[in-house]
Amino acid sequence: MSERANGFRLRRFAGHHTHTEQASRIRVAHLTDIHVGAVTPYAVQRRAVDMTNQEKPDVVVMTGDFVCHSQLYLDQLEDVIQRFDAPVFAVLGNHDYWSGAKEVRRSLKRAGAEVLDNANTVVELGHERLQLVGVDDAYTGHASRERATKGMRTGIATVGLSHIAEEADGLWHDGVPLVLSGHTHAGQITVARLHELSVGRLVGHKYVHGLYGARHPEGVYPGAVYVGAGIGAAVIPVRIGERAKREITLFDLGEKPGSFDEPFGEAVPLPGRPPSEKTKARRHLRVAKKSTGRDSEAPGDPAK
Repeated sequence: MSERANGFRLRRFAGHHTHTEQASRIRVAHLTDIHVGAVTPYAVQRRAVDMTNQEKPDVVVMTGDFVCHSQLYLDQLEDVIQRFDAPVFAVLGNHDYWSGAKEVRRSLKRAGAEVLDNANTVVELGHERLQLVGVDDAYTGHASRERATKGMRTGIATVGLSHIAEEADGLWHDGVPLVLSGHTHAGQITVARLHELSVGRLVGHKYVHGLYGARHPEGVYPGAVYVGAGIGAAVIPVRIGERAKREITLFDLGEKPGSFDEPFGEAVPLPGRPPSEKTKARRHLRVAKKSTGRDSEAPGDPAK
């Protein structure tokens, strides 16, 4: 683990054991929840890009919540994405839908990122090939694993992207051995395991922060998921505890799990609690209301 300025942690892991048979070495940099906006200083996001570029990843993957609560900082988002030296692939999160998914997608694409909306793609990286499977935001009800995995190719190193980590349970059985995700911010306060209480037992997430599942063939689970602590914040920029530091993770696919020291190993998932139908309906309604509110605030056609 490397400690850097501004409270960042750079954490490096090996990929899944199947990747050792499918790649010699592919470095994947994972960032999540950058939350451009008033809560997180712009310098923090630029620092995250600089740190990422220093590690010379082959590809950068980002798992949602690019904005905070509005579209006022989309120019900053575009600047951040354009600064990466490696190709960028992304999936959206709940804040992106609340703020305007269409506009966030447009900014990401304009900056050169490829957005995987329930889709998969194969990236040619010199002599290596990497298959990325992107699941759209499950929190707001836009995820479709069936569409995301349709037409997947076999025999290629594969990594899944999902803002909500619980989508990994299904992706593993669909042939995606490693899933990267975000959303939780690691609880932002990780002393005395408060993050597991607040995000896990109270909110109902099985996966709060770090590695879960298994990367070895003899593991109990058919795959692994990593939940990143994120870069930004959506409410207050308070991060207390080692696990809650702003985080960039590197996954070296092709490296055998256990071949080098890692910050921590696979943890046991919490019991979890899937959202009720009432909760799902409330989340859908929130997206619809915010969309209607934006439409009503838009300037009218001057020709009318």
